[in-house]
Amino acid sequence: MSYGVCLDVQGEYALFTRPELKAERVSYDCMTPSAARGILEAILWHPGIKWIVDRISVGKPIRFANVRRNEVKSKISAEQARKLMNGTIGDACIATADDIQQRASMVLKDVRYLIEAHFVLTDKANASDNTGKFSEMFRRRASKGQCYHQPYLGCREFPAKFTLGDEASFVCAHQDETRDLGLMLYDMDYSDNEHIEPTFFRAVLKNGVMDLEGVEVYR
Repeated sequence: MSYGVCLDVQGEYALFTRPELKAERVSYDCMTPSAARGILEAILWHPGIKWIVDRISVGKPIRFANVRRNEVKSKISAEQARKLMNGTIGDACIATADDIQQRASMVLKDVRYLIEAHFVLTDKANASDNTGKFSEMFRRRASKGQCYHQPYLGCREFPAKFTLGDEASFVCAHQDETRDLGLMLYDMDYSDNEHIEPTFFRAVLKNGVMDLEGVEVYR
């Protein structure tokens, strides 16, 4: 059994990074389904429910801006982390002052989205759990601006403002237009924790709406 919700999300900037261009970051034209799921989970996460995004509507024209951001140029070695977990003495951090590097990012500017999604109960739900309970929890938390952690638009430095959405009153941008956005990241497959795989789909923005129901997913 599933239950639908609607969330209106806005922000000054967004960066939904294309994985093939991660050194100099370039954003997808639209929010990805996994980013939308992350926002929903930031408001209400529970092991007994699984969020499934149905549609993402674009409320403001797609505009890009080029910015430069400070990042670190290296990452912690997985082998070093394993040694530290086994008791070896060493450093488990990166000093940003010594490892800083400026990189260009092509980000989205002044964004607004309407996320339509539903959740289903999982096998981790308790006997007393039901869809009405979780639906009311989500609506109460979203209407009050409550969240477990600050939702963000692709990167943590781009926070998202959110309110309960209304599909009937939401006006989409790019009306009477169809855009082929190419292959887009759909989500990460965590069914095998040792071999986590990304999944992709062919994204199409039609009349300002990206319909995700029944899409074909590629690995």
